[in-house]
Amino acid sequence: MSLFTKQEALDYHSKGRKGKVEVVPVKPCDTQKHLSMAYSPGVAESCKEIAEDKEKSYLYTGRGNLVAVVSNGTAVLGLGNIGPEAGKPVMEGKGVLFKVFADVDVYDINLDVSDPDELCAIVKAMEPTFGGINLEDIKAPECFYIEEKLKKEMDIPVFHDDQHGTAIISGAGLINAAEITGKKIEDMRLVVSGAGASAVACTNFYKSLGIKPENIAMFDSRGHINNSREGLNEQKQSFATDKEYKDLADAMKGADVFLGLSVKGMVTKDMVKSMADSPIIFAMANPDPEISYTDAKEARPDAIMGTGRSDFPNQINNVLGFPFIFRGALDVNATAINEEMKIAAAKSLAAMAKTPAPDYVCEAYGVDKLEFGIDYIIPKPLDLRLIEFESAAVAQAAMDTGVARKKIDIEEYKKELRERLAASRERVGDFIKSYNLDF
Repeated sequence: MSLFTKQEALDYHSKGRKGKVEVVPVKPCDTQKHLSMAYSPGVAESCKEIAEDKEKSYLYTGRGNLVAVVSNGTAVLGLGNIGPEAGKPVMEGKGVLFKVFADVDVYDINLDVSDPDELCAIVKAMEPTFGGINLEDIKAPECFYIEEKLKKEMDIPVFHDDQHGTAIISGAGLINAAEITGKKIEDMRLVVSGAGASAVACTNFYKSLGIKPENIAMFDSRGHINNSREGLNEQKQSFATDKEYKDLADAMKGADVFLGLSVKGMVTKDMVKSMADSPIIFAMANPDPEISYTDAKEARPDAIMGTGRSDFPNQINNVLGFPFIFRGALDVNATAINEEMKIAAAKSLAAMAKTPAPDYVCEAYGVDKLEFGIDYIIPKPLDLRLIEFESAAVAQAAMDTGVARKKIDIEEYKKELRERLAASRERVGDFIKSYNLDF
């Protein structure tokens, strides 16, 4: 059941100031002296410093806390290719989440560009403005090419959240599900329904966690991806196997893990019943999963089930990842978000789920307690400890792997993160209240 009506959602976006974000100055501009420092002639002092050393742009401007959320609107949520104008509310929403959860500032950049090389050229030209690039809602297979090209050409983090966000969050779930079931990830057999950006990235990430390529069966809209198929793109070809399955039901027999990033209704109760003991099911089709939580648990009460929905246990929600990953990357002035940083993020989430959730989180979700087990393998998005666990882990991994241009004391950093988030939430909350809008 929806928590809101269509009109309520439209009012939320249109009432008062239009949209969801506003640019607000953070320095005073009340006197002639303020004005002369904010602009001419005083601004020239910072300009001259940066002209001598471009790295000082991180000191004298907001670049070090500024991320571009870039989209061309070709693969928006479950809406498809609706264009950059229609995709803008989503990109503004992404900016809201960045700010509320991790105090990261965002400009949403909505481009009327379909050519991948043209899009790359535009984004690369914006590098002096930003500390990081979050690619969003760009269709496959172009999204793979765009991310890889920009990562090679830019000296700031480039991260396609549609690919890696779901991978990292579900990867954390996989780590904990393996521990609960007593299975080794390297021994698991994985069945994947879907072969788009998220499915490919999740499967590759699971390989980084230990799943063997020969134990993977991936399906697209035409069926099982195997070496007898022709016309496979580069990404799909990397998952083609000599073994062939006649259909999804055939592959599900004895499988340990099901990963769904396709469409509603792809999986039946009988398919779930045919899986191995203590099956792990991540059914993440949006808004309705490949099989409902209720049906999966009725078929196999021993299943560990995760979906993208907030009304059932183990929600695999990207907001658990991107704000905190960028926070950690920005704070060490990282040149990239590499595989080690992503693995560190997943492991930090897995570790956090093993600690009891605070009372305020339990109250927000209407439960008495949230403790590690089959119904709690991933932290909840409203848990304010996320920034301390995850951002610190990402920052440490950046330093350990040599992509950090700045060294920090991690224990001191954790304290700073707690204080920063508290101050930011109070500041933003007071600002929003000033509009006196009731939703």
